[in-house]
Amino acid sequence: MKACLPLKVVLNRVGEATLEEYGASQTALDTPQAIFNFWQAIVIPKPEYEAEKENLIVILLNTKLRPKGYHLVALGSLNECVAHPREIFRPVIVSGAYGFVLSHNHPSGDPSPSSADRQLTAKLREGAALLQISFLDHVVIGGIDPSRLPFFSFRDAGLL
Repeated sequence: MKACLPLKVVLNRVGEATLEEYGASQTALDTPQAIFNFWQAIVIPKPEYEAEKENLIVILLNTKLRPKGYHLVALGSLNECVAHPREIFRPVIVSGAYGFVLSHNHPSGDPSPSSADRQLTAKLREGAALLQISFLDHVVIGGIDPSRLPFFSFRDAGLL
Protein backbone atom coordinates (compact mmCIF):
# COMPACT_ATOMS: atom_id res chain seq x y z
CA MET A 1 0.00 0.00 0.00
CA LYS A 2 1.36 3.42 -1.00
CA ALA A 3 1.56 6.20 1.53
CA CYS A 4 -0.41 9.28 0.59
CA LEU A 5 1.59 12.43 0.55
CA PRO A 6 -0.11 15.66 1.52
CA LEU A 7 -1.21 17.68 -1.48
CA LYS A 8 0.04 21.24 -1.71
CA VAL A 9 -2.20 23.62 -3.59
CA VAL A 10 -0.89 26.99 -4.73
CA LEU A 11 -3.35 29.55 -6.02
CA ASN A 12 -2.18 32.43 -8.17
CA ARG A 13 -4.23 35.42 -9.16
CA VAL A 14 -4.11 36.80 -12.65
CA GLY A 15 -0.98 38.91 -12.78
CA GLU A 16 0.90 37.02 -10.10
CA ALA A 17 4.03 35.07 -10.83
CA THR A 18 4.23 31.39 -10.04
CA LEU A 19 6.49 30.00 -7.34
CA GLU A 20 8.86 28.78 -10.04
CA GLU A 21 9.20 32.29 -11.42
CA TYR A 22 9.93 33.69 -7.98
CA GLY A 23 12.54 31.00 -7.45
CA ALA A 24 14.30 32.41 -10.50
CA SER A 25 13.80 35.98 -9.32
CA GLN A 26 15.10 36.12 -5.78
CA THR A 27 17.15 39.22 -6.37
CA ALA A 28 16.60 42.06 -3.94
CA LEU A 29 14.57 44.81 -5.57
CA ASP A 30 16.61 47.57 -3.98
CA THR A 31 17.45 49.53 -7.13
CA PRO A 32 15.37 50.90 -10.00
CA GLN A 33 17.38 48.71 -12.39
CA ALA A 34 16.43 45.58 -10.40
CA ILE A 35 12.77 46.65 -10.49
CA PHE A 36 13.01 47.24 -14.24
CA ASN A 37 14.59 43.80 -14.67
CA PHE A 38 11.75 42.25 -12.64
CA TRP A 39 9.23 43.99 -14.92
CA GLN A 40 11.01 42.66 -18.01
CA ALA A 41 11.44 39.09 -16.72
CA ILE A 42 8.20 38.52 -14.79
CA VAL A 43 5.49 41.01 -15.78
CA ILE A 44 5.88 41.42 -19.56
CA PRO A 45 5.87 37.68 -20.47
CA LYS A 46 2.49 37.10 -18.80
CA PRO A 47 -0.32 36.56 -21.34
CA GLU A 48 -2.52 39.09 -19.53
CA TYR A 49 0.05 41.88 -19.94
CA GLU A 50 -1.16 44.52 -22.39
CA ALA A 51 1.70 46.76 -23.52
CA GLU A 52 -0.62 49.26 -25.19
CA LYS A 53 -2.33 49.98 -21.83
CA GLU A 54 -1.00 51.21 -18.52
CA ASN A 55 -0.48 48.28 -16.12
CA LEU A 56 -0.13 49.25 -12.45
CA ILE A 57 1.41 46.65 -10.17
CA VAL A 58 2.44 46.51 -6.55
CA ILE A 59 5.42 44.27 -5.82
CA LEU A 60 5.30 42.80 -2.32
CA LEU A 61 8.66 42.57 -0.56
CA ASN A 62 10.02 40.61 2.38
CA THR A 63 12.54 41.98 4.89
CA LYS A 64 15.42 41.20 2.52
CA LEU A 65 13.63 43.27 -0.17
CA ARG A 66 13.04 40.17 -2.26
CA PRO A 67 9.67 39.76 -4.00
CA LYS A 68 7.01 37.74 -2.18
CA GLY A 69 4.70 38.27 -5.10
CA TYR A 70 3.06 40.97 -7.09
CA HIS A 71 -0.47 42.10 -7.71
CA LEU A 72 -1.96 43.75 -10.77
CA VAL A 73 -3.81 46.65 -9.16
CA ALA A 74 -5.25 48.25 -12.29
CA LEU A 75 -5.23 47.99 -16.05
CA GLY A 76 -5.80 51.38 -17.59
CA SER A 77 -6.03 52.93 -21.00
CA LEU A 78 -3.44 54.27 -23.40
CA ASN A 79 -2.56 57.25 -21.22
CA GLU A 80 -3.97 56.77 -17.72
CA CYS A 81 -4.63 54.25 -15.01
CA VAL A 82 -6.88 54.98 -12.05
CA ALA A 83 -6.07 53.46 -8.67
CA HIS A 84 -6.92 54.36 -5.10
CA PRO A 85 -4.35 53.93 -2.29
CA ARG A 86 -6.58 51.36 -0.55
CA GLU A 87 -6.36 49.12 -3.65
CA ILE A 88 -2.58 49.33 -3.48
CA PHE A 89 -2.28 48.78 0.27
CA ARG A 90 -4.76 45.87 0.38
CA PRO A 91 -2.42 43.19 -1.06
CA VAL A 92 0.50 44.59 0.93
CA ILE A 93 -1.38 44.26 4.21
CA VAL A 94 -3.10 40.95 3.42
CA SER A 95 0.20 39.32 2.43
CA GLY A 96 1.99 40.62 5.53
CA ALA A 97 4.66 42.21 3.35
CA TYR A 98 7.46 44.21 4.93
CA GLY A 99 7.30 46.74 2.14
CA PHE A 100 6.39 47.33 -1.45
CA VAL A 101 7.38 48.86 -4.74
CA LEU A 102 4.87 50.42 -7.09
CA SER A 103 5.49 50.21 -10.82
CA HIS A 104 3.60 51.00 -13.97
CA ASN A 105 4.31 51.43 -17.64
CA HIS A 106 3.75 54.38 -19.96
CA PRO A 107 2.73 53.00 -23.36
CA SER A 108 3.94 56.24 -24.96
CA GLY A 109 7.49 55.14 -24.13
CA ASP A 110 8.19 58.32 -22.13
CA PRO A 111 8.85 57.38 -18.49
CA SER A 112 8.42 60.96 -17.22
CA PRO A 113 5.87 60.93 -14.37
CA SER A 114 2.55 62.70 -14.83
CA SER A 115 1.07 65.00 -12.19
CA ALA A 116 -1.33 62.15 -11.29
CA ASP A 117 1.70 59.85 -10.77
CA ARG A 118 3.25 62.46 -8.46
CA GLN A 119 0.02 62.92 -6.48
CA LEU A 120 -0.53 59.19 -6.03
CA THR A 121 3.07 58.71 -4.88
CA ALA A 122 2.70 61.49 -2.30
CA LYS A 123 -0.52 59.93 -0.93
CA LEU A 124 1.10 56.49 -0.76
CA ARG A 125 4.17 57.91 1.02
CA GLU A 126 1.90 59.40 3.72
CA GLY A 127 -0.17 56.22 4.05
CA ALA A 128 2.87 53.96 4.23
CA ALA A 129 4.40 56.12 6.96
CA LEU A 130 1.16 55.96 8.95
CA LEU A 131 0.94 52.17 8.55
CA GLN A 132 4.69 51.71 9.15
CA ILE A 133 5.12 49.90 5.84
CA SER A 134 8.25 50.53 3.77
CA PHE A 135 7.43 52.17 0.43
CA LEU A 136 10.73 51.71 -1.37
CA ASP A 137 10.11 53.19 -4.81
CA HIS A 138 7.67 54.01 -7.56
CA VAL A 139 9.19 53.15 -10.92
CA VAL A 140 7.62 54.27 -14.19
CA ILE A 141 8.61 52.03 -17.09
CA GLY A 142 9.02 53.70 -20.47
CA GLY A 143 10.15 52.46 -23.82
CA ILE A 144 13.49 51.25 -24.99
CA ASP A 145 14.90 54.54 -26.28
CA PRO A 146 18.71 54.32 -26.29
CA SER A 147 18.99 58.09 -25.74
CA ARG A 148 17.36 57.96 -22.28
CA LEU A 149 16.89 55.68 -19.30
CA PRO A 150 14.02 53.23 -19.85
CA PHE A 151 12.53 54.08 -16.44
CA PHE A 152 11.96 56.88 -13.94
CA SER A 153 12.53 56.28 -10.24
CA PHE A 154 10.78 58.51 -7.70
CA ARG A 155 13.36 57.50 -5.08
CA ASP A 156 16.33 58.37 -7.30
CA ALA A 157 14.70 61.71 -8.17
CA GLY A 158 14.39 62.52 -4.45
CA LEU A 159 10.59 62.47 -4.56
CA LEU A 160 10.18 59.52 -2.20
